[in-house]
Amino acid sequence: QVQLVESGGGLVQAGGSLRLFCAASVSTSSLKAMGWYRQAPGKQRELVASIRWTGSTNYADSVKGRFTISRDNTKNTLYMRMNSLKPEDTAVYYCNIKTWGDIDYWGQGTQVTVSS
Repeated sequence: QVQLVESGGGLVQAGGSLRLFCAASVSTSSLKAMGWYRQAPGKQRELVASIRWTGSTNYADSVKGRFTISRDNTKNTLYMRMNSLKPEDTAVYYCNIKTWGDIDYWGQGTQVTVSS
């Protein structure tokens, strides 16, 4: 059974930084892609950043230059460094993995709250 466990969320002031972690129970080197999504109250879940098996990355325009996604396949862990946080970054952040069969798995989410 695939398990994704997120951590690293919390409360931070605007301009601050956080680092999110997602520990996977599967080998991350065998995955098609991994990513971080977020969902704010009353809004749809949106893609924040993703990293493909090649290592190529993709970011939402709203976080480009502020967030950095990375992975460590030796630890089966996905990361996201979030700098210059803004109140509009407040959301529940979810870890996602996509297999080569295009099956998606999700973590339970971690809350990020940015105060102004």
